[in-house]
Amino acid sequence: MMSNSNPMNMSRRHFMSHMAGASAMTMPALAMGETLYANADDLKRRRKSAILLWMGGGPSTMDIWDLKPGASTGGPFQPIATSGNAQISEHMPLMAKQMHNMAIIRSMSTREADHNRGRYYMHTGYVPNPNIEHPSYGAVLSNQLIDQRPELEIPPFVAVGGGSVGPGFLGMAWAPFSVSSTGQVRNLDMGLGDDRLYQRMYALDLIENGFINQRRGSAASDHQKILKKTLNLMTSEQMKSFKVADEPESVKERYGNTGFGRGCLMARRLVEVGVPFIEVGLGGWDMHSNIHQTLSDTKLPELDQAMSALTEDLEQRGLLEDTAIIWMGEFSRTPRINGNAGRDHWARSWSVVVGGAGMNGGIAIGKTSADGTRVETDPYSSQDVMASVCNALGISLQTTFTSKSGRPMKIANSGKVIKELFS
Repeated sequence: MMSNSNPMNMSRRHFMSHMAGASAMTMPALAMGETLYANADDLKRRRKSAILLWMGGGPSTMDIWDLKPGASTGGPFQPIATSGNAQISEHMPLMAKQMHNMAIIRSMSTREADHNRGRYYMHTGYVPNPNIEHPSYGAVLSNQLIDQRPELEIPPFVAVGGGSVGPGFLGMAWAPFSVSSTGQVRNLDMGLGDDRLYQRMYALDLIENGFINQRRGSAASDHQKILKKTLNLMTSEQMKSFKVADEPESVKERYGNTGFGRGCLMARRLVEVGVPFIEVGLGGWDMHSNIHQTLSDTKLPELDQAMSALTEDLEQRGLLEDTAIIWMGEFSRTPRINGNAGRDHWARSWSVVVGGAGMNGGIAIGKTSADGTRVETDPYSSQDVMASVCNALGISLQTTFTSKSGRPMKIANSGKVIKELFS
């Protein structure tokens, strides 16, 4: 219904109330005026999130989480004690203090040792298939957790510092919303003051309502939904969660003045406003040469500082019990050190780290051989990690999606829960 209000006196509240007659938006996360829980405390208690720390390139987990001192394949690093029962690399001293919160799954064994295929598999639980595009874990988890967040106005799946794998057959409502580690969002700043923005939105809304009332098809109403969602995003107070620069200097220094450090700090802020899934990328792990100097001088200090600060912050703020942390890459590196003092691609025996959301911490699950070349206990897969995270977040493993071809697909590709995380 058109309004006779003066467009020169437009405000966000006025504009949104003017658009209230438009049909509900596609994303439940952005629905206006919806109430699912009796009070904010109930909502906070039930609100679950997940943070994926994605190590693009394939990190050498034998040099980080599953060291082999004395083995010809072991390399120069030594293990150190932690706050849990598992030892980790000497170049992760800050994270060593947080390992009571984390579990190392040391018996990962997968088959995809190509970057693109491994990235797809570890993000979806499926090998690439030309006939179907599977949804990433970020799309799946945000889809399943969104009903806990009636107040969320920003996207439910945020990728910081690099693109993630897409939403597949779930559709673009569940695509990753990509931001830089400084919180910049491409094509979102229109360069207009609030008054001019609302005036233009108001005028466009009048025109589109005219088309909608004339029943000329769905294009105008579909565009109006997008307009409403975009305005919500642009003007929401929750957008401040992307502004890591607003944090005290001491906090920023604790996370580290790096893209990954800022990304982890942003992840904590996004969990606080209710975003269900955040992926933070740290690339540069494809070390076919000079691996140990690169790890000790740059990559591991950067990882150690940011990951430990994130874990500690979440625990101190009472958020870790409802937030799962997943650390992984597409595969690991060969136990054998090559002629260029590097390690090549390896997917047969490696580690993933998980924690939070009620999962047992301070433990190492599974075992690899003394030289790291094979798994000696039950092997685990991407699907098993995903099934375990779903279990921790209260998502039923009987959940089934339907692909565009009509094929039913069970969540986590029917992976099994890793029992040691919960026993």
